[in-house]
Amino acid sequence: MHTSKIALSLACLSMAVSCGGGGSSTPTPSPVATTPAPTPTPSSATCSLENRQQFAFDVLDEWYLFPSLLDRSVNASNYNNVQDYIDALVAPARAQNKDRFFSYITSIEEENAFFNEGSSAGFGFRLGYDLTNRRVVVLETFDDTPALGANIERGSEILGIGTTGNNIVTVNSLLANDGVDGVIEALGPSDPGVTRVLRIRDASGVEREVSITKADFELDPVPRYGSQIINDNGKQVGYIRLTNFINPAIEDLRRAFADFRAAGVTELVIDLRYNGGGGINVNEYFGDLLGRDLDGEVFETIAFRDSKSSNNETYRFNARPESIAPTRIAFITTRGSASASEALINGMQPYLGNNLAIVGENTFGKPVGQSAFDLSACDDRLRIVTLKLENANGQGEYFNGLADTVPNTCRADDDFTRNFGDPQEEMLATALDFLAGRSCTPIAGGPATTQSVNSRKLLKPDRPTSVIEREAPGVY
Repeated sequence: MHTSKIALSLACLSMAVSCGGGGSSTPTPSPVATTPAPTPTPSSATCSLENRQQFAFDVLDEWYLFPSLLDRSVNASNYNNVQDYIDALVAPARAQNKDRFFSYITSIEEENAFFNEGSSAGFGFRLGYDLTNRRVVVLETFDDTPALGANIERGSEILGIGTTGNNIVTVNSLLANDGVDGVIEALGPSDPGVTRVLRIRDASGVEREVSITKADFELDPVPRYGSQIINDNGKQVGYIRLTNFINPAIEDLRRAFADFRAAGVTELVIDLRYNGGGGINVNEYFGDLLGRDLDGEVFETIAFRDSKSSNNETYRFNARPESIAPTRIAFITTRGSASASEALINGMQPYLGNNLAIVGENTFGKPVGQSAFDLSACDDRLRIVTLKLENANGQGEYFNGLADTVPNTCRADDDFTRNFGDPQEEMLATALDFLAGRSCTPIAGGPATTQSVNSRKLLKPDRPTSVIEREAPGVY
């Protein structure tokens, strides 16, 4: 989950701060200097590995949420890139499950494009895999993408990947020989123009080969089947599916909740499966839409390390014209549901109590957020863990996922043979059962990262290196 963008210029040591929109009063760390200076022109000196590593150390030393878990003895000269150096500095926190590669360096341009527009490059589908049976399945296809144009839909299975029809390698052998990384490498880099030939088995059972070329596309945070009102035995249930907490989601959510309010909806299914999070401002706006009768009550508190406690802030519900007053909510989650997804659920717990449940799988476990520190001359954005979030009851620290903290859990499989929003899809059907008061099988608690490797998981690297890998896991 992301908050304040703090842009530092290495040359002038000035800091400029901007906050997210959507009504968010995101905390704004104080500048380290009061006289700003122009961002320097890139130079080999400014962007040398040594300077970039020093920039990372200085920011972590001043702002890192867990200062006692920062290894200041690490020798930067032992590392050939900035990310490996950061990983070494925060290794003690990672060993305690508090920073599972949440602190990283990325591209300013790439991240801005993703959060402001949902921009990415690829085929336009999200993939899951089953290591036991060595299968890779399309979990969803996004609008206006090469994948949708090739009629590759949710439930299709990728049987093989090649650069031409003559050198297709089976997914079975890729997973057997090189695991997940073998499949990811076979799919090629996330650059427009990259072409692959895929052997596909459609959900209907028909096998075919298709040549498909990666292109720029925009993720719709509330995609097809993403917002509707379901008639469940005469009861009107609002269904909303959010893929990412990015800025374009605000308008999509506003329109959806206007429909819910007009229809008198009070029970909701909020589908956050695969949702890796995003901006705190979008999370708080979503909370506002659920707080028609909670105006002024505490939604969440944001706390920095003790030396930066002047930046701590409490966000209170700000009821919008479209807000509703939900009486029961079932949140659909998977192990890919993280960060802002978890914060939304946690923020609603004090007010819904036993009328709240997570349905599907345990969540990822990320009750902390990052701030952005920019070295603009080098297109470097340093995202480091700077803050923790708690709800009105002081609940946080859910590093092992939310299954042990919410009042109700219901286990369900992701039924990719049916579309999102289909009342017969297993996760949605189980969510409707909870809202109707029917019993279910609880989700096993414990660390989300230690669940069986043989179950279906998002196809993603263990250590993400791009914005899309971090914020939209499994999307290619």
